[in-house]
Amino acid sequence: MREKVKVSMIRTRRGDVQSATWGEGPPVLSLHGAMGGYDQGVLLAETVLRPRFKCVAISRPGYLATPLNVGPTAQEQADLCADVLDDLNIERVAITAISGGGPTALQFALRHATRCSALVMISACSSRLDVPVPFRWNVMKLMARIPGMPARMRAGVERNPSKAMERAVPDTALRMRMMRDREAAELMSRLQKSVFVEMRRRFAGSDNDIRISRTDMSWPLEKIDAPLLVVHGTEDSIVPYQQAESLARRVRGAQLLSIRGGEHVSIFTHRAEVIAGIDEFLGSIEGYAWATVPAWRAARVDPMRTLHTE
Repeated sequence: MREKVKVSMIRTRRGDVQSATWGEGPPVLSLHGAMGGYDQGVLLAETVLRPRFKCVAISRPGYLATPLNVGPTAQEQADLCADVLDDLNIERVAITAISGGGPTALQFALRHATRCSALVMISACSSRLDVPVPFRWNVMKLMARIPGMPARMRAGVERNPSKAMERAVPDTALRMRMMRDREAAELMSRLQKSVFVEMRRRFAGSDNDIRISRTDMSWPLEKIDAPLLVVHGTEDSIVPYQQAESLARRVRGAQLLSIRGGEHVSIFTHRAEVIAGIDEFLGSIEGYAWATVPAWRAARVDPMRTLHTE
């Protein structure tokens, strides 16, 4: 990250929210997923956006320094985002959300429609999940309670990054594809190591995200009026690709960028394609346009499909 990131606590009517701001240009709010925090919001933006924006990342409730009680529901988290934007004097914003940040982003688009310039959903949850919570999740929570264990787990990732990469991307071809992109591999490594920094302060939010994703999300998504880009790997085992297809069909004019063969971490294994797709999408939004996407990037992207709901 070339720009200096300013981290602060913002006092809202609901409580204190940890936030980070950096860059110049049209505003983008970056929403992290499970085991995240503002730091992973920064990583998300660095992975999928060119440095042309004023970016904002928050630690959603239950993550790092933001207490869970300031907004345990997706609706409350959306309102909390609006309060943070008020404090920063930002009227309208484009939102990028990954994985467990999806429900908050959708609620922002529904509840604060006049403030949502565009919405980019990346490997994001948009309806109830039926896939079981991995057993490894409970093991990791137990291990984190052992004094000094998070630091040892981080050290293990640093000592044997190949093994850590193999766990994150089991498919050999995809993993090799990612490793050939040095920036993508370095970003993935930073993400893996960040989980173990203040690890226990990420569990309350993660458990809350799991709860949200397993409850009814029968929301009127057809009412979303903001331009929407859905980016999703066709082989995602965490958030099934069918969720992306359904979301794109329900929101009029939505665009679906399918990452063929991509898994939940497609932003790393197919980073160039994702960057180019988001470049093209945001470049079509009023106030976010820039020069034509470089041909070398555009040439590597599968055509996006525009799906309409009649």
